[in-house]
Amino acid sequence: MDIDILVIGSGPAGVQAAIHASRKKAAVAVAGKPSSSAMYGTGIENYFGTGPRRGEDILSEGIRQAEAAGAVFLGSNVISASGTGPFVFGMDDGSEIRALSVIIATGISRRKLGIPGEKEFFGKGVSYCAVCDCNFYKGKRAVVVGNDSEAAVSAALMTSYAAETHWVTWNTEASDHLVRRARDAGAVMHGSKPVAIEGAGKTESIVLEDGTRIITDGVFIELGARSSADIAMDLGVMPQTDDSIKVDGNCFTGVAGVFACGDVTGKPWQVAKAVGQGCTAGMSAADYVRGLK
Repeated sequence: MDIDILVIGSGPAGVQAAIHASRKKAAVAVAGKPSSSAMYGTGIENYFGTGPRRGEDILSEGIRQAEAAGAVFLGSNVISASGTGPFVFGMDDGSEIRALSVIIATGISRRKLGIPGEKEFFGKGVSYCAVCDCNFYKGKRAVVVGNDSEAAVSAALMTSYAAETHWVTWNTEASDHLVRRARDAGAVMHGSKPVAIEGAGKTESIVLEDGTRIITDGVFIELGARSSADIAMDLGVMPQTDDSIKVDGNCFTGVAGVFACGDVTGKPWQVAKAVGQGCTAGMSAADYVRGLK
């Protein structure tokens, strides 16, 4: 698919960006799942012009607005990005998107397993970024935990480094394409939920709900789609130390054609800020694309 702008993220920032970019007559596609937004499933009480409402209801209305303006919602996640404009994006359903500009609106990862040992062994064998830490596990044993596309991609990745790779996925949401890739690469799949990470001073094993104990040197917890930091680096944008992306008043990242908005740009993590930046990013990206034509 060839488009003008790819918006990565379908939360409030991404949807608002799609609305404004589409209304400026840019061809816009939106990647990601609304259910992955931090707004989904939460109550919203402090957003201008609304009383207490469910976040998913506001998102649904916003998506209808964006679609009416011409935006296309893909429902798939970005797993790779390259190029300097046009940019090329690999999707978790095996398709490829080419875009003149990109808006990163992925939000931030706040999801943890919440099991014993996760906090205690963070940095001692527990990691939330396989791409960042894979080199430390050459010839060792690794377990990837998660159900979505990032876990599938990470499981396949770790087979190139670790001597033994296990993928713990109890409610798989990754596409069949990515599941096959991980399995064909040699990842051993387990269909039971993790209940504890154990060790003495460092990670030594992970215990599953069905009683299975997997001996391992590292546990990579990947509970969502590809992180904003990973995507940003693929596009030549260097995240800050807290993985946020620095932008100027036009939501420009400093890399031609790349914009960012919402929680990914740092605090405050509020819907009002996400929507405001989404408006700015959408118009800035549309103006950038118009300047190329």
